[in-house]
Amino acid sequence: MSRICELTGKGRMVGNNVSHANNKTKRTFLPNLQNVTLMSEALGSSVKLRVSTHGLRSVEHVGGLDNWLIKTGNEKLSLRARRLKRDVVKKLAGTQAAA
Repeated sequence: MSRICELTGKGRMVGNNVSHANNKTKRTFLPNLQNVTLMSEALGSSVKLRVSTHGLRSVEHVGGLDNWLIKTGNEKLSLRARRLKRDVVKKLAGTQAAA
């Protein structure tokens, strides 16, 4: 399983460990990924995703998973998140057309 956030696209970064003697060795910085269950109000169901803590805070700030998916471009989202976004947009369009 790759170390990439399904909502923000945040992945590993590469840098250097720098010793007191200024020796540099390569290292990786991994994102803080958590397995979370987020609720989608539009679909009326919960969804399990692997999200970074930064992405989780962003979702809460925007007002929920549905708002986050609508505002985020497809290039950042994983395949599962893109499918979820398509379902949410379809459901919301159907709700607005009926009203």
